Amino acid sequence: MQDGFEDLLKANQSFADSFSLNGFDGVAKAGVAMVTCMDSRIVPLGMLGLVPGDAKIFRNPGGRVDNSALEALVLGVHLLGVRRILVIPHTRCAMASASEKELRVTVGESAGQDASWQSFHVISDQLDALAQDVAKVRTHPLVPDSVLVGGFMYDVDTGLLTQHQ
Repeated sequence: MQDGFEDLLKANQSFADSFSLNGFDGVAKAGVAMVTCMDSRIVPLGMLGLVPGDAKIFRNPGGRVDNSALEALVLGVHLLGVRRILVIPHTRCAMASASEKELRVTVGESAGQDASWQSFHVISDQLDALAQDVAKVRTHPLVPDSVLVGGFMYDVDTGLLTQHQ
């Protein structure tokens, strides 16, 4: 085993000692799925007044609807009770605040090696990207019209969501 995880394993033991979420069947009790960013300022369940077991959450840099997110959403709709899908990017996102070239330089400097080959899928216009992502979900042949799909921007400084799509 690799050292350096002791603090997290200790915290996990405390979590497990009072664990009360056993027995869930994996169905989204509130019928909700969301795609949002991996940013730690986002508390996906809390920002919607949900609790564990209510929603399916897919996170990635920028909160984009990529092929993996679409796969998760389709499975959520057909296997896990999802009836509403929220696509939620956020303000002050690193994926929308630098160019692909700038990120490659920054990562390359941090890594101590060339990162010019790595793709980071930066977002030049968040609202346009949000509209495209919502359209991808709404028009996917395996997401029925009965599923509600909305696009929202999360403000990391106020905690508020604004619907855009």
